Parts: sequence; structure tokens; C-alpha cells
Amino acid sequence: MDDPSHDADAAGTRRFALRRLHSLAGVLPLGVFLGVHLWTNLQAVRGRAAFDHAVGAIQATPALSVVEAAFILAPLAFHAIYGVVLAAQSRPTVRRYGYLGNWLFTLQRVTGAAALAFIVMHLGQFRVPKLTGALRWEGFHDRLASLLGSPGMFAAYVLGLTACVFHFANGLWTASQTWGLAATSDARRTVGWLCLAIGVTLWVFGIDTLLHFFYRCGGIVPLPGLDRDAFCRDGDMLSAATRGLPTVFS
Repeated sequence: MDDPSHDADAAGTRRFALRRLHSLAGVLPLGVFLGVHLWTNLQAVRGRAAFDHAVGAIQATPALSVVEAAFILAPLAFHAIYGVVLAAQSRPTVRRYGYLGNWLFTLQRVTGAAALAFIVMHLGQFRVPKLTGALRWEGFHDRLASLLGSPGMFAAYVLGLTACVFHFANGLWTASQTWGLAATSDARRTVGWLCLAIGVTLWVFGIDTLLHFFYRCGGIVPLPGLDRDAFCRDGDMLSAATRGLPTVFS
């Protein structure tokens, strides 16, 4: 005769393990990839040659397709699918986190859905054409310049970037509690500020890259060693003026 309590314990253990794997997938492979991806793209503000060099270094990784499938696409698929399950099952806990926690709980799920939609679009614009041979990595810079020259696509990328970064930074803060790294109120507050700083840094990286392609060559963040005036004069990419936008270079 089956023991209902044993089945319940097994189901509880399975849910516990899946939640831990979901958290781990979002923090390690996907979080690391997000940081590397935004930093690589940021090299575009230093010119096309710098961008191509950074992307080329990644493309030279041995067995790149296997690495991407095992450490990016598979964790992404699991995190997205099980994230939908958690979003449908979970409820906020007022007594533990208060009303701020309820807002963060809701935003985590909203940004998760928005980030997933953006990632699917982004994969369709770059990864799928590359996989089918319709786009070589050497054409990534031109594709970005073409896409982000459109105000609508620029807005979509800003929203997608914001959703991805918030989802990661807030998820990192949640994971610190899930894994028992921030068990006290003071620890949660300290880790919360740290996660906020990480999120803002990543968001600035991404926004500066988007602004570089859409509005202002060289971005707006004063990066060390970047002579923006000379870079813009060199005509490394279409200037803002060619798109009918105001040109305000310092």
C-alpha cells in the first residue's frame, strides 16, 4: 500500500531541488553571461575595431556551440520554463518582506516575462541568422547599428535591457536569502544595496551601448582613454545628424 506521506515528502524534496536549480541557473551561468555580454557590447563605444576584437575573441572559444548550448541555452530554457511554473504557483509573503517585498515579487515576475520576450526577439535577430549562415559574427556591428537606428527598436531594447538587469539583480538578492547567505535583516539590507549597485552598473553599460548606436557615438559615459571627439570625427559609424537627431558632442 502506498504511503501518502512518503509521496508528499518526495514531491516536496523535488520542488526544493528544482527551486534551488532555478535560482542557481539564474545567478551563475545566466548572470555571468549577462555581465560578459553587456561588457563585450560596451566595447562598441571604442569603435568597430574594438567591438569586432571583443566579439572575435569569444567566437574563437573552442567548441563554442557546445559551450553555448550547455551553459547558456539549456540553463536559459530551464530557468524560463520553471520560472513560469513558479510564477503561477507562488504568492508574496507580506509578513516576511512587507509591501516593498510584494512590489519586488510582482516586478520580478513581470520583468521575467518581459526579459523572456526580449531574449526571444534578440535570438531571432542574431543567433538564429548566425546559426543558419544568414549572418556572420563580423556583421553584428552593422546589424546593431541598423536595428538601433530605429526609435521603436531602440525603445524595445531599452525596455528589454531594463527587464533583464532588474530581473537578475533582484533575483540575485532573492537568491542570497534562498541559499542562506543573507539570513538577518542587516545582511539582507547590505546584500540588497550590493545587488542594486551591480544592477545599476550593468544597466549603465547597456544603456551607454544603446545610446552609442542610436544617438551619440562614443556613448555618454566618460570611459578612460576614449577620445570621443576624435572618434566621432573619424566617422566610425553613422552620426546622430545623419538620422535627423540633434548632435551634441562635448
